[in-house]
Amino acid sequence: MGKPAPPETSLLFVGTLYRKKQYFLEAKEKLQKQFGEPLMESPCLPWDYTDYYRNELGWPITRTFLFFRDTINPGDLADIKLTTHEIEYQLSEHGKRNVNLDPGYLTRSKVVLASTKNYSHRIYIGKGIYAEVTLIYNKGKYRPHLFTYRDYASDIVTEIFEQARAFLKTAESVHRCK
Repeated sequence: MGKPAPPETSLLFVGTLYRKKQYFLEAKEKLQKQFGEPLMESPCLPWDYTDYYRNELGWPITRTFLFFRDTINPGDLADIKLTTHEIEYQLSEHGKRNVNLDPGYLTRSKVVLASTKNYSHRIYIGKGIYAEVTLIYNKGKYRPHLFTYRDYASDIVTEIFEQARAFLKTAESVHRCK
């Protein structure tokens, strides 16, 4: 019989999409107030995988990932998604977002992404929020699966997550899961 166990050490990240750097910087400031200092910030990456956000955010769109220093309890992901949703709302104008904030967490074995949208591979985690395992760590690297978003499946993004994963050893030695 299995026994309940504490979760893996989990590092919070927020994937951001934006057109103007100003909105990213405002979002970053608000995220820092909520989640503490970033441990790592990815390079700014051009984001042209779909037109889905073009009408709302404008064009061209940039992707940046923020990884936060303090580890989290993965059971808090729904609340974290609601917090980022509120920040998006605060930074919106005329009913349109200026920044898209997608929180998730990474562990040594996986990358999990939160969403307000249900789909066959997502599980409900409460408060109107769903989660999906979007990357799986196998044979020395994070690997995508059938439903992984194309940008998360790209080599550059999996390499960014592998760099962030290297910080988990330090985080695990000072485990601060709440």
